[in-house]
Amino acid sequence: SDDSSPLKLHLLIFFFNNGACSELQLHYFTLSSLVNLVRMLEVLGEEGLRSLRKKISCPAQHNISSEVSCPKPELPAHGRRLGRVFGVGHEVHFLCKPGYELIGPRTRVCLESLKWSGQQPMCRRESSFNSTENSLASFSPAAPSSSSSSSPFPGSAALSASSSSSSSSSASYTLSSSSPTSSPPSSVRPSHCTHFLGSTRCTCDVGFTISGRDNNICTDIDECRLFPLGQPGRLCVHQCVNTPGSFHCFCPAGYDLARDGRSCTDMDECENRMHNCTSNQVCVNTYGGFQCVTVECPHMKNATYIKTSPMRCERNPCMLGDKACTQAPNSISFHFLSVVSNMSAPRVLFRVSAARVLGDTLRFGLAGGRGRGHFSVQRSGRQTGTLLLVTPIKGPATLEAEVEMSELERNALLGRYLTKVTLFVSPYEF
Repeated sequence: SDDSSPLKLHLLIFFFNNGACSELQLHYFTLSSLVNLVRMLEVLGEEGLRSLRKKISCPAQHNISSEVSCPKPELPAHGRRLGRVFGVGHEVHFLCKPGYELIGPRTRVCLESLKWSGQQPMCRRESSFNSTENSLASFSPAAPSSSSSSSPFPGSAALSASSSSSSSSSASYTLSSSSPTSSPPSSVRPSHCTHFLGSTRCTCDVGFTISGRDNNICTDIDECRLFPLGQPGRLCVHQCVNTPGSFHCFCPAGYDLARDGRSCTDMDECENRMHNCTSNQVCVNTYGGFQCVTVECPHMKNATYIKTSPMRCERNPCMLGDKACTQAPNSISFHFLSVVSNMSAPRVLFRVSAARVLGDTLRFGLAGGRGRGHFSVQRSGRQTGTLLLVTPIKGPATLEAEVEMSELERNALLGRYLTKVTLFVSPYEF
């Protein structure tokens, strides 16, 4: 009833002031017990109160910590946690191993909301990071290089060619950092503290960690150092620059930042008309740039060629009995491919197929080119040969391979068809 409220308050004050029971234990008295006790006290008087206080026993202490407790706090990497009781009002303490510095509160208290005060602390190497310092990564843009693979060009009457799509692998870069300097004011901020019933709770904005002796300082978290480029789960595929409370990713010249804000997408300068190639040149888009190439028919002894398409030269008819002319390739096709640096191998780059076969035998092989040690030709069908990349290539680089297809009838040469493949290797792995 309403009348029992002041009686309950009176009894709580009496027992609390006289040390009979703790406040937590008094919560287990029933309301009817409180009313009966007050009536007894009025009858006994002051002398009886002293006698009753000696005889009264408090309710058995409940195991509050097992019934009401905070979740087990996590252990910081390279650190320790002191304290095994996680009940309301209990504290846990955190320490770091030698060579590491604690960032965040050293002590956390289990609050009545069953949550730990402050934020989860972390341990960082003292040599690589200082909680009051913030070093930005220094970098210089690289020269533009290669891009997406070119689409197949028209095949000749005697053969057709196609290039396989190449997938990019993950980048592995190391940022060089400038010498540590004092943090700008925006990287260290005061914490947001609230005071309630004699306790103080301080918090920080997203991207900051709490520190200081009294948890009164918020220090910027350098996400770029926590997730370096050379490790899985990196933030940026190319370059990461820390900002107060956040970070930004940057891409090299020739790339746009993707929608996810972390990846880089190649810009097609040829399609967007951002190149400076002349009308006599062919623009080849590469990963991070473009190349202006000039396709010219070769000059061979006793053999002349005429350009029948932008990427193909055909041999003019030979004089009767001119062996040197008949030994020259019937046609020469030019193809340009763009790949990323350190692409995994072996990998199919190009396929050459005969559109029609007049003889009884077809042979495929490498006729020449720069970087022959990186290539191999294998037969992949009755009328198809495959150009393989057998070793990874670190860019930037430009390699050439000449794939020859010979047509024979009873071991007599009927014709040779040459495909010149130029490989533009990007300096980047994306």
